[in-house]
Amino acid sequence: MKNLWLFLAKYNAIFWFILFFVISIILVVRHNNYQRTFFINSSNTVVGSFYKQLNSWKSYLALHNTNEQLALENAQLRQQLQNLLQADTVADTVHLVDSIEQGRYTFIVAGVANNSINQKSNYLTLDKGALDGVEKDMGVITSNGIVGIVVNTSAHFSTVQSLLHPDTKVSVTLDSTKVFGSLVWGDNISPQYGMVRDIPNHVQVQKGEKVYTSGYSLFPQGILVGEIIETGITSGESFLDLRIKLSTDFSNLHHVYIVKDLMVEEKQALEATNQDNG
Repeated sequence: MKNLWLFLAKYNAIFWFILFFVISIILVVRHNNYQRTFFINSSNTVVGSFYKQLNSWKSYLALHNTNEQLALENAQLRQQLQNLLQADTVADTVHLVDSIEQGRYTFIVAGVANNSINQKSNYLTLDKGALDGVEKDMGVITSNGIVGIVVNTSAHFSTVQSLLHPDTKVSVTLDSTKVFGSLVWGDNISPQYGMVRDIPNHVQVQKGEKVYTSGYSLFPQGILVGEIIETGITSGESFLDLRIKLSTDFSNLHHVYIVKDLMVEEKQALEATNQDNG
């Protein structure tokens, strides 16, 4: 306590100056319209800047919840679009899906809990499992491409065989000619590129052409897969390979959509019957 009194006694002039300075400012602002208006406007600017910065911090801290809400909304919109529209495989038109196709696909939003991209065989772990309706052999996509295929599930998690896996094969179609092929990772060591194989060698393919899912595999028709960057790679007497740049950024995956085909069991049962009859 003695030291405090000594400190105040030593610097009392400074404290008196600050006190009188503040009182003088208050008096000037209170009794002069111009100074009062200027002070209020300046205060509003300072306070407004503070609240703006505060809201910016709050928005940043709330990004996780915002991203989850956006992912849910995207899933709902994607389901509505899939229910209403279907790309025509013959012409570059869009038409309404018939009553059989309506409501065929639903989408489950999942977060990526783990992801590998630099292994020879890459997998992902998702934070949704059997209790959320996830089953083996469901396709997994993002808002701008495909990710892989569910291979195992637990109650709350699922593992996905990534597109960056030598055993993953997806049926795709070329944008201009509608010719079908198989998308594989092939012998690539980069997570940015893939190969489209089994393209007849008479087909004219241009660099920059888009590649989409055909609808013949686990994925709905018309999902962008990538863009052709190299053509004319010979894989045999009758077929060509095409190198594409994948539209999915595997190094930046946070939310994905698990595709649930509500008619898959009916389709598989019918195909099994055809095999038995054969």
